[in-house]
Amino acid sequence: MSGTRASLTVSVVICVYTEDRWEDILAAVASVGAQSHPARETLLVVDHNEALRERLAEEYGGRPEVRVLANAGPRGLSAGRNTGIAASRGEVIAFLDDDAVAEPGWLGHFAEAYTDPAVVAVGGRTEPVWASGHRPVWFPEEFDWVVGCTYRGLPPGRVRVRNVLGGNASFRREAFDAAGGFATGIGRDGDKRPLGCEETELCIRLSRARPDAVLLIDDRAVIHHRVPAARERFGYFRTRAYAEGLSKALVARSVGADKGLESERRYATRVLPAGVARGLRDAVLARPGGAGRAGAIVAGVLTAAGGYVVGSLRARRGGAAFSVAPLAPAEGGAHG
Repeated sequence: MSGTRASLTVSVVICVYTEDRWEDILAAVASVGAQSHPARETLLVVDHNEALRERLAEEYGGRPEVRVLANAGPRGLSAGRNTGIAASRGEVIAFLDDDAVAEPGWLGHFAEAYTDPAVVAVGGRTEPVWASGHRPVWFPEEFDWVVGCTYRGLPPGRVRVRNVLGGNASFRREAFDAAGGFATGIGRDGDKRPLGCEETELCIRLSRARPDAVLLIDDRAVIHHRVPAARERFGYFRTRAYAEGLSKALVARSVGADKGLESERRYATRVLPAGVARGLRDAVLARPGGAGRAGAIVAGVLTAAGGYVVGSLRARRGGAAFSVAPLAPAEGGAHG
């Protein structure tokens, strides 16, 4: 593969599942088309929704750089991503959420990092776009991962990390040759319980297969992720935190608690206590939402811990609840 940024070819995979996000999907595709480092192709992978697939195929039928595919695996985000990987032709495969738009330099910053041949994965920074127009005063930045965004506690700049975050990430093709694809049965499945951590499990598996692999986050590679009103509510916050605990238990069962919870220990022992202290200080200074943010952090930790305990018990009783299938070529290639 060429080591120069200009010659690097990048395929962008956007997994979609509902017509409710039609305008978001169009905006996501348009943002890929506006990149300063052009994508070789955009692959729209439709998750078992034939009406949406047909509508997208009609929308992009005259655009050879946009390919519409049906998810060739079981329902869910992981299988959709695997379908996109198998059908893609770029040297690097990037992933963008279907309700996010990328800044024009997004792929350029990814490509720049790949001039180092040791780098096998690069993620970016995801900023929330709140439906209400502003962050809820009680919502702590330390928990922005709840809404799929970069959270307080991640180091700034271009830094080495254990794992990238799936909605704003890229991998060399060789990464999947070495480690396989995303595990099915661990990530999201449409509007069902919002599980996650499929990218964490993949990155840990990749690092084991390639001990010399370098994984980075470059916070200049920015996307803007829409947060709908329903996800601004405390009820969703708790549901997502609980699901994260369930997911972390699956990952720890698969790869071991040492690696599976390595980053989480620092987060829980340093980042979150500092967040609680900051919230309490704001409360003392009569700043809006300080007590709420401190309380939300405590509630989030307890809820995630509860999910982890339940998930661990289930995993012990039932064994692994997810699997890594070989990546097979997708059917229905060109425009659906």
